[in-house]
Parts: sequence; structure tokens; C-alpha cells
Amino acid sequence: MAAHAAAPTRRHAPLSSAGALPVVLGVGYFLYALFIGRSAVPALLAGAVLAVLVFALVRVGGALPRELRAASYGALAGAAIGYLYSLTDASVLTSVGIGLTVGAGTLAAAFYVFYTHEG
Repeated sequence: MAAHAAAPTRRHAPLSSAGALPVVLGVGYFLYALFIGRSAVPALLAGAVLAVLVFALVRVGGALPRELRAASYGALAGAAIGYLYSLTDASVLTSVGIGLTVGAGTLAAAFYVFYTHEG
């Protein structure tokens, strides 16, 4: 009696959050920077850089301690928002202040989430 084993089928995993999140954020950032700055090349570059940095942070973030991971998210969010605000022809000090405020808020929120959800 020969039992036939079915040949294993290759399943393609759907695009995970490690791949989808950076793409969505990069495209959204590009479109918003394009809307504010009216210049395609710097907006495209900013969107691509943000997508690469988010991808790297999502991929290696699990290996970082929670404090450093929260600081990384805070720095990335603060720099991204500060740059977008600088495209509105605001002063450098205002852009830095907005970036630092958003970065500190993101750091605090990310640390809280990592601290309460990790074992």
C-alpha cells in the first residue's frame, strides 16, 4: 500500500508589517513633503530615507534594549516632523523646537508601550 505524500506547496507570506509599514510611511511622507515643499526631488529623497530608516528600526529594534529603542523611535519621529515643519519656511529654532517636542513625546509614549508590554 503506497501512500502518496502530497508535494509541499510553496506559500508566499503576505507582506509583513516589517515591509509594509516603511513603504506606507515613506510614500505618505513623500506626498506630504511634496505638498508642502512643491519640489519633487527633495521630497522623494526624504520619503526614501524615512522608509529605509523605519525599515532598519523595525528589523533591528527587537534586539535593542527598550530605552534605546524608545529613544530611536523618538529621534526618528522628531527629525521627520522637524524637517517637515522646516519646509513651511518657519525659522530654524521653531522647527527644532517642534522636532524636539514631538521626539520627546514619542520617546515617552514608546517607552511606556515597551515597558508595559514586555515581560
